[in-house]
Amino acid sequence: MGIGDRHMEIDMNRNSWAPTWAVIGLGLMAAFGGFARAEETTRAIPTSMHQIELSFADVVRKAAPAVVNIYSKRTVRTAFSDDMLFKKFFGGGGGGRERVQSALGSGVIVRADGIIVTNHHVIDGADEIVVALADRREFEAKVILDDERTDLAVLRVNTGGKSLPYLTFHDSDAAEVGDLVLAIGNPFGVGQTVTSGIISATARTQAGINDYGFFIQTDAAINPGNSGGALLTVDGKLVGINTAIYSRSGGSIGIGFAIPSNMVKVVVDTAAGGGRQLARPWLSMDVQDVTAEMAQTLGLERPVGVIVKTLAAGGPAQQAGLERGDVITKIDTFEVSDVQTLRFRAATKGVGGSVTLTYLRGGETRTANFKLVRPVENPPRHLTAISGRNPLQGATVANLSPAYAEELQVDETSGVIVVELSRRSIAARLGVRPGDIILEVNNRKITSVDALKEAVKQTPRTWDLAVNRHGQTLRVSISD
Repeated sequence: MGIGDRHMEIDMNRNSWAPTWAVIGLGLMAAFGGFARAEETTRAIPTSMHQIELSFADVVRKAAPAVVNIYSKRTVRTAFSDDMLFKKFFGGGGGGRERVQSALGSGVIVRADGIIVTNHHVIDGADEIVVALADRREFEAKVILDDERTDLAVLRVNTGGKSLPYLTFHDSDAAEVGDLVLAIGNPFGVGQTVTSGIISATARTQAGINDYGFFIQTDAAINPGNSGGALLTVDGKLVGINTAIYSRSGGSIGIGFAIPSNMVKVVVDTAAGGGRQLARPWLSMDVQDVTAEMAQTLGLERPVGVIVKTLAAGGPAQQAGLERGDVITKIDTFEVSDVQTLRFRAATKGVGGSVTLTYLRGGETRTANFKLVRPVENPPRHLTAISGRNPLQGATVANLSPAYAEELQVDETSGVIVVELSRRSIAARLGVRPGDIILEVNNRKITSVDALKEAVKQTPRTWDLAVNRHGQTLRVSISD
């Protein structure tokens, strides 16, 4: 495996599926063009030895030039901490040495003018990115959109006016379990490699890879370095971007995941139109999966849909007439099996339109017209630098809102978040990090920037601080 190469895998030794980052694979991917219509795809079972002996060589010959290698460099700092107490509670660190880390992966050209799509985890933190084509031409690449929540990034290279080979999108909703597919990438840095398999599943939502977990599963061999490579239909169109594997050893065991082309296309269209960030529709409601026990209580024949727990006042869900306890079973013609499915379908539809939600209320099936709008910024962010002698001195904080949470790409939509830190501040020395959400100061709940400002005006001998970091509550007491 290549030194410094990064890849995303799912650890089989854990009880829940969650992404782990092995330092072994950096790659790129691709997608842009017109959708292949479902009726244009002909599916047939081989009926003779002649058909079995048919080759994919023509497809690969046309598609392979659009799959590229990605070389990147980034400067990393090896941190250390002089204060083990705060390192224990907050994971803080200071100082350290800088070193340059190189990585290698895959990518796909999706437009002739030099638009390339890849995984976020492939280029995350890169200071320099070079794209190498199959014909050995090389280009420096610029990141024009990087979206951690979908694990997608879009790059642009300057072609000097020359057209590059590219792949067109296949409608991933037309893909079916059993369809033949090809995976092209640069596994372990050995060079461009083609593998074949079938689509094993079309709507995997429990892979724990990104916030819009909705994946095509395939048994085509995907290994470290394939991240960002292409998953192709047998007519050479892009049906997905290879992004993760389920593995104990780091190698392929026939369970790979690709981001569906319909999601990739939304991200690419946003970047090509000048957008720096993907605009996601605001659901404006908190929902949870319907379990088998809940289905029995609700009188459902089987577990299906999501149940509405709370609604944001004045949001599109409330305007559509939804109420607490409603069970959403469909979005347009697509069945809603869980929360990820609902979010994925709304995101691929895009902001500005509307969808039809089918839901159950009191055993009666109803429909609602749901408008897909941008999240609102309420309350205002109120960026404030905290000063004085307190544990948060030097931190810049802000009120969270649905819009600001989307901008920061965080899950929480309310509370007070640390946006940045002064390098030599008390907060930085104590291990507070950007992205931390301040929950309590001396047992006083913090719901707004104004509440935090009042809390730090105190002059106690001991400070008790609680923060939410990636869903985990961290607490520490600091004596003056």
